[in-house]
Amino acid sequence: MYQSFNGSAHPLAPKEIAIAAVPNDERVWVPQAEGVWFRPLMLNTLQGQWCNLLRVRRAGILSRHLHPAPVHGYVIKGRWHYLEHDWVAETGSYVFEPPGEIHTLTVPDDVAEMITFFNISGCMVYLDKDNKQIGFEDVFTKIDMCRKHYASVGLGEDFVDQFVR
Repeated sequence: MYQSFNGSAHPLAPKEIAIAAVPNDERVWVPQAEGVWFRPLMLNTLQGQWCNLLRVRRAGILSRHLHPAPVHGYVIKGRWHYLEHDWVAETGSYVFEPPGEIHTLTVPDDVAEMITFFNISGCMVYLDKDNKQIGFEDVFTKIDMCRKHYASVGLGEDFVDQFVR
């Protein structure tokens, strides 16, 4: 059995990913909204999961949303909070978001840059103030955003393929 391994993994196992999380090349950051980017780390099409860095260089409300599955986050730089809670996620903080919780991500005025690692499964459902769906993101919309961006900045739309499993 071990003779058939591809290096240290079973031949049917997907390839590992080992990369610098914060890239040297600014083009790797995919614009998501004004002053907001994400950096894909792993885009899991089999489980509908994605891991990315979220970078924000503006203050204020980013989005009101919910996730039907749990979310894990780790703040690398800066701080942020949800309007619905009294805690603040600061550099070094771990955040667990239970499934189905509605929250409004906000970056304080005195934070020049926030970077947080997020591990998300399922989707992100964007909501208006009346809890009506106004949009969504999932692993496939993330891949589409990456393909379009990477093609436009000269990396090639297939640049994202290294993160897809």
